[in-house]
Amino acid sequence: MVLGPKQLLELVKTQKLVEGLSERELTNPEGAGFDLRLGEVYKIAGKAFLGITERHTADISLVAKYQSQKSTLRLRSGQEVKSQKITIKPGDFFLVKTIESVNMPQNLTASITPRSTTYRSGLFLRSGNVPPGYCGGLIFGLKNEGSVTVEIEMGARFVHIQFSEVKGGGNLYRGQWQGGRVTARKKEKQV
Repeated sequence: MVLGPKQLLELVKTQKLVEGLSERELTNPEGAGFDLRLGEVYKIAGKAFLGITERHTADISLVAKYQSQKSTLRLRSGQEVKSQKITIKPGDFFLVKTIESVNMPQNLTASITPRSTTYRSGLFLRSGNVPPGYCGGLIFGLKNEGSVTVEIEMGARFVHIQFSEVKGGGNLYRGQWQGGRVTARKKEKQV
């Protein structure tokens, strides 16, 4: 059963189900979940390895990061990253992270879908299920599969999250991505 906004807002208040929601979502959510905003954008490079017991994800570099006021973010390398919008050309693929983070209880799971304006612009989301017990930021793949260049402001609503009850209880997430990290720095043994 999908949980409605009234129950979700109560869980936000009592259990911090979703942290960092916009004022719009806290006062007048639409549909049966929450719209989430674009917080960070990463370009991937190098090589990746997905083995049976070990994995290593691609290297990443931060391209853009949401900041509440227009400013410039300075990386450790000294590089400046403009934080207010990003241009996504046809064929571009990025890892993206939401501003919001979740704290999933054992009896809930969540599904992520793009907002219709996201795919109407040619942007397609590569997302998965958010399992019971996962806590942290949400990371997805975002690819421009359309034929037009898309400009998206950092902080714009681009995905929708819906929460469903897990009947009979679920097993808690125990993977390495707990906390919302974006990539692995070295080859890791799978748990």
